[in-house]
Amino acid sequence: MKVLFTFFNPSGGMETLNRIRCKALNQQKVECHLLYTVDGNGRRNIKNIPTFVTNDEAAIKRLVDRERYDAVVVCSDVVLMQLLRRIGYEGLLIFEIQGLGTLKTASDILRDIAGRVLQTADAVLYPETSHIRQLMNENMPGVPHFCFDDPLDTKDFGYVSYPPKPFPVVGWVGRIEENKNWRDFLLIGARLVALEPACYLWVFGDLSLGEPREKALFEQWVDALRLREKLVMHANIPHEQMADYMSIIGDSGGFLLSTSILEGFGYAVAEAMLCRCPVLTTDSDGIRRFLEHDVTGKLYPRTDIAKAVQAAQSLMGDAPLRRRIVKQAERHIKTHFSCEKYADNFLRMLRSLKEARVRS
Repeated sequence: MKVLFTFFNPSGGMETLNRIRCKALNQQKVECHLLYTVDGNGRRNIKNIPTFVTNDEAAIKRLVDRERYDAVVVCSDVVLMQLLRRIGYEGLLIFEIQGLGTLKTASDILRDIAGRVLQTADAVLYPETSHIRQLMNENMPGVPHFCFDDPLDTKDFGYVSYPPKPFPVVGWVGRIEENKNWRDFLLIGARLVALEPACYLWVFGDLSLGEPREKALFEQWVDALRLREKLVMHANIPHEQMADYMSIIGDSGGFLLSTSILEGFGYAVAEAMLCRCPVLTTDSDGIRRFLEHDVTGKLYPRTDIAKAVQAAQSLMGDAPLRRRIVKQAERHIKTHFSCEKYADNFLRMLRSLKEARVRS
């Protein structure tokens, strides 16, 4: 069996998801390829997976004709989905949604593309995230729906021991854009630095992405809050090294801070938990599958900076609670988000769609 996964560019959570699910399915003897319509810094993370970068219609047709994929999973790109049918692809075509930003943005996009998806796709696929499930059910009835958790590489990505830093680190992962809510991060960080002057703030992201206006505002806020000397920007870190960084943050006595408005899944949070790095996060919906307050992490109400700082102090200062959260979080991810579970769900979906085609 041969499957093609497509997205706009290899970056962020989608690059991680595609790479991990290819590994998961390869273990079940499924050959997986990747197609991106534009290049990105995340391509350096991809190893031993046939990967194509093109938006040329003739090149895509040659690829599809040559490889004869049993199924193609198109994430978000409705234009590419329609192109695949137009150039003669007759296999299973699955339209996927992983996350579309704020609730209004997601709702507007799905209303706009629903008709084209319903006319073209054999099925829709999305993670176990309540706002996405609700929007998909409202906008795309009449086509088979498949909803299951995204995978994590629970065997090869995890805690790595390093000598502990002599200062606590607060980590933050994401693009400088509205939905990632960087303002909360800087406000919380400024309060924590005032309370604990040894503290540092580490930011991880692809600096080639994000919105120019938001980036300019971010820099203004950094200077206004006098955080320049405490802020360390880690740009385009290879994914396998993120396990090292998350482990270092955890062992420093710090934590990962996630301030997002909405997330489809929230890979940064889940991967931190896998690396024994405690997490303080907003209830961005996508994290509900793996984070329970004071059990596997801590939640704070978005924009409530005082409560966030209080929760951060608890996470950094209450050693028994911290140890308990770290242990339970790592165990939860390893138990519920393995590659094996994802591969089983994915192959069950393909079998169901093939059987439906035979019956029709």
